[in-house]
Amino acid sequence: MTVKPRYLVLLLFILLVGSDPIYAANKPVDPKILHIINRLSFGAKPGEIQKVESLGVERYIKAQLSPNSISESPSLTRQLSQLETLNLNTVELRNYLKAPPQATPEEKKALQRRGGKILQEAVKARLLRATSSNRQLQEVMVDFWYNHFNVYSGKGNARYWVGAYEQEAIRPYALGRFRDLLGATAHHPAMLVYLDNSQNKASRRPGATPRVNENYARELMELHTLGADGGYTQQDVITLARIFTGWGIARPGQQTNGKSVFYFDPKFHDPNDKVFLGRTIKASGQAEGEQALDILAQSPATAHHISYQLAQYFVSDRPPASLVDRLAQRFRNTDGNIRAVLETLFQSPEFWDKKYFNAKFKTPFQYTVSAVRATGLEVNNTIPLSRNLEQLEMPVYGCRTPDGYKNTQDVWLNPEAMNRRLNFATALGSGRLPLLGTANNQPKNKSINPVQPLDATQLINTLGNSLSPKTQSAIAASPPELKAALVLGSPEFMRR
Repeated sequence: MTVKPRYLVLLLFILLVGSDPIYAANKPVDPKILHIINRLSFGAKPGEIQKVESLGVERYIKAQLSPNSISESPSLTRQLSQLETLNLNTVELRNYLKAPPQATPEEKKALQRRGGKILQEAVKARLLRATSSNRQLQEVMVDFWYNHFNVYSGKGNARYWVGAYEQEAIRPYALGRFRDLLGATAHHPAMLVYLDNSQNKASRRPGATPRVNENYARELMELHTLGADGGYTQQDVITLARIFTGWGIARPGQQTNGKSVFYFDPKFHDPNDKVFLGRTIKASGQAEGEQALDILAQSPATAHHISYQLAQYFVSDRPPASLVDRLAQRFRNTDGNIRAVLETLFQSPEFWDKKYFNAKFKTPFQYTVSAVRATGLEVNNTIPLSRNLEQLEMPVYGCRTPDGYKNTQDVWLNPEAMNRRLNFATALGSGRLPLLGTANNQPKNKSINPVQPLDATQLINTLGNSLSPKTQSAIAASPPELKAALVLGSPEFMRR
C-alpha cells in the first residue's frame, strides 16, 4: 500500500482527536538520557538507551569527548576501506585525475567518471559515518565545523577536494584546538579555491596592477572568527587580504610537501609591513598569515562568536547569554580547546534545563540520519539518503554560501519541507527505501531489500517511549502499514 504524505498528515490530524494510547503503559525513559543522546548524537538506535543507562550519563559524555577510546564497528570500517578515493590527499587526487598525454575520447570519459567518483565516495563516507559510527559526538562536531568553515563542492575544483578537506582539515581537529582547525582550513586547497584566496595576488613589478581579492579575508573575520560585530573595519579586511597574498595552489612541477598542493609564492606576496587590528605585522612572507591567524584565534571576540555558535547548536536557537559568556571564558582560559569548552557546555545548568529538552528542530541532515538510526538498519546504499537530502534542500557539501547550513527552526520549518519529510518517513517506514543495497552500488537484486513495514513498537521503544499521548493514540488507531511512518513523521521526532 502506498500512502501519499497529504493523506498521512490528514490521518494524523484525524486520529489525534480520538482514541486512547496503547503504548502509554510502557515505562518512559529518563528524559536526561534522551536529551544527552539527542544532543551528543544523531539520535538513538536500538539498544542505545540501555547502553547509556548502563554506562551512566557522565561516563557517556566522557567517552564521546574522547572518540579514540570508542571502538568502531567492523562493518563501518570495512565499508570505508572499500572507498578507493576517501583517504587520498590533494597531491594524490591530482595524480588520480591526471590525463595521459594525447588522451583518447574513451580515456577522457574514464577520467570524468573518476572525477565523479571522488565526490560520490566523499558523500557516502559522510553518511555512513553519521548513521553508523559509534563515535557520534565526533560526527556531530564534523557536521558543526564543516558548516562553520563551509566549502561548496560546486565551485571549480572544490568538487574534487571537499572530501579531502573534511578528512584533513575538519575531522582531525573537530575536538582539538581551534587554532589548529583554523590553520588547517586556511591552508587547504578546497578553501583556497572556494573563497578565492588562490586568486589573491600582489605584484612586485613596477606599474603592475595587484589583484588583491578580499573574499577570504572578509569571511575569515565575519564567519570563521570574530563575527560580524567583532570590531574590525574595512581597512582590516583589506590589510588581511594583503597579508594572505601569495597563498595559493601549486602548478604542476612546483615543489610541495608531498601531502598538499598548497603553495606559497613569494613573488605574488605584498612585501610591506602591515597594521592589522591595531597590531604591526612585520614583512615576513607566509609567516604573516600565521601571525594573523594567531591574532584572530586569540581574540575575545572569536571566543564569544564560537561560543554562541556552539550554544545555539547544542542548546537553543536563542542561547542564554550567561551560557555563552561562560563558554567564552572557558575558550579563552584553555587557548581555544574545543573539548574543554564542550565539557563546560555539557555540565552547564542551561544545557540541562528541561525547557530545552526536545526543543531544537532538526535540520534535514539530522532528521534523515536520525530516522535511519532509529530503524537499526545497516546501511550499505546511501544513495536514497543523499537524494532525500537534495529533496530537502540540504545536499551534503552543497551549501553555496560561505555561512553554511543553518541549524535554526526558522530556516527549515515550513509546509513544503514537512511534506517532503513525511514522504521520506512513509517510504522508510513502509520498507520501500533500498538502504541495504550492495556495498558499492544500488541494489540489483530486489530480494536484498524486501518490502516490509518497519516494526512501530520497536521504533517507539528505541526512542524511549517519548511520543505524546495524542501521537500514540494516532499510531494505535492507524493501519499496521502506517504505524512506523507515523512514528517517524510525528511532531516529537522532528525535534531533538
